[in-house]
Amino acid sequence: MKRRMNFSVQSFVGCFAAFLFAMLLQSCNNEYTPKPKAYPRIHFPEHTYELFNPESCPFKFEKPVYARVVNDTDYFGKQPAQPCWMNILLPDFNGTINLTYKSIGKENSFEKLLDDAHNLSYKHTKKADYINEIRIENKHGVGGLLYDVGGDAASNVQFFLTDSQRHFIRGALYFNNTPNSDSMAPVVTFVKEDLRHILGSFEWK
Repeated sequence: MKRRMNFSVQSFVGCFAAFLFAMLLQSCNNEYTPKPKAYPRIHFPEHTYELFNPESCPFKFEKPVYARVVNDTDYFGKQPAQPCWMNILLPDFNGTINLTYKSIGKENSFEKLLDDAHNLSYKHTKKADYINEIRIENKHGVGGLLYDVGGDAASNVQFFLTDSQRHFIRGALYFNNTPNSDSMAPVVTFVKEDLRHILGSFEWK
């Protein structure tokens, strides 16, 4: 009886080992096909807008309803950095449009502000695939320049608006994550449409 049981166990182990060896051989012959990259699904809000008209600032514009505007603060996060320096928060996308306003005068000449805006925008060329300069001229007579930055740059959009005599405002779009043009492309495209509306509705008071 013991001999039969030992024979049955040995036979089972032998068959299982042969089966496992055959499966390993078959898996080695199969070609591996990598899975394509997948990114989380993004739910985009509607493109609807509302007027943003700060009393103490010389400008107004229409912003996306889903966005929230807060005053920019100093390094300690307590005091306003400068009057009319603002952040348009985009909580759905973990992004921000920074706005820095300066009045044109002796300390801030038009030429100096123009050079600063140009130099700051081109600081992103190291990781940029391209930079397109797009002239802005809206129905309210507001002019400026938009820098459309491609690739894994820290900011994909930079711009400035001015009347060349009194007012100058500079803006930059940032996302609080590691730059990745592939995963962020749908978000950047969506936000660019809202940004075009902001620039198109921008007015000096």
